[in-house]
Amino acid sequence: MRYPKTLLIIVSLVLIMALVVMSAACTSNTSNPTSSATQVSSDKVLKVGMILPATGPAAEKGKPGGDAVRDAMEYINKELDGAGGYQIKIDWRDSAYDAAKVATIIKEFKYAENLLFTAMSSKEMTAAMEIANRDGFPGIATFASPNLYNPPQHIYGQMPDYGDDWVAFANYYLKNIWKGSGNPKMALHLLNNTTGSSVKDIATARAADMGIDIVAIEEHTPTTISEKDSLTRIKSKNPDIIFISSTPQPTSIIMKDAKHLGMIPGTVFGLAHASFTKALIDLAGANVVEGVYGVYPTVTWGDNIPGVAKAAEYVMKNNPADYGNMDYLSCWCTSLLVAEILRVAIQNAGYDVLANGDASAWKAVEQSGIQKLNGYDMEGIQGAVSYNQGDNRLGKFVKIYTVEAGKINPISDWVEVW
Repeated sequence: MRYPKTLLIIVSLVLIMALVVMSAACTSNTSNPTSSATQVSSDKVLKVGMILPATGPAAEKGKPGGDAVRDAMEYINKELDGAGGYQIKIDWRDSAYDAAKVATIIKEFKYAENLLFTAMSSKEMTAAMEIANRDGFPGIATFASPNLYNPPQHIYGQMPDYGDDWVAFANYYLKNIWKGSGNPKMALHLLNNTTGSSVKDIATARAADMGIDIVAIEEHTPTTISEKDSLTRIKSKNPDIIFISSTPQPTSIIMKDAKHLGMIPGTVFGLAHASFTKALIDLAGANVVEGVYGVYPTVTWGDNIPGVAKAAEYVMKNNPADYGNMDYLSCWCTSLLVAEILRVAIQNAGYDVLANGDASAWKAVEQSGIQKLNGYDMEGIQGAVSYNQGDNRLGKFVKIYTVEAGKINPISDWVEVW
């Protein structure tokens, strides 16, 4: 049978196109033999909720923190192939440091198939924890306070908490700074939320046994504009050291007022890690905070560490104004920790268990991810994180720093908190 010439031409073209497609497929599989295992369709993502105070009275922390979690997740998805080959999608929200907003956000996170959530501040996590613990929805607090995980339930601390800061600094002060006789006299100036109360609780419980006399405890608000009255009361007690647990803006007010009252130089100041960052130097002025001591759970931008170099690469590309901010490094580590938790959970439980983002997925993330962490080094930026039964603090290492010529410099190696 003879076929029309036109039909023969069409059949030939179809066969040629089929051969081209087959050849391209073979070439693709040969050049990237792991592509079938690592390439994931766009609907197969891992969703994570992240709460930060990008506006409001703690914006000097939340703005660089928000930049950091997004920059780090870009790095994780582009260069580390996400978590276990799956891209991570951030459900990012601004709390404005408002507890009422956090309660709404956490409810939305639960129904949006997020596998876990993070909160930058202890105040935010305190507002979220009742709902999260009741429903078994796992949360990670970047900046933590002891109330979040005592007793341990479904909230975990990325880094040591503010109470840990006080213990670590008090021990360092007694061994390396205090030169007087008898017990040193310490005053506490504390933010009027969990950032401050966690230090008050541990200091009043342990100071006497450590050989420290607490002579004054004052509180301040996140929006304070003057602490001259409180500092005048403290000054009348003639303290050897004032320990502040707060955020950068109110701490800068305290420091400037202390300078005005003649307490600087002369009195030793120690700071918990929530306020001890570049933002404080910018707000208070380098001459005011010169010689101030502080505790922080990460390295500095000046450390010659590949993890810091990678953070610097992304911050200079996307958010150069954040360079030098230690809150950025802390929140960069938040994204690294989230990715590691999800990677470990997939390794131990499989993606299909996590796929629905429901209560069974939350349980798998917690039991097969968070509770399987064992010495993850956070690319050297933060002390290694591990889970220990009954202790929901994942990070247990800090360093002691001081401000010298406008820069935050380390004066200790890693110190393991109690």
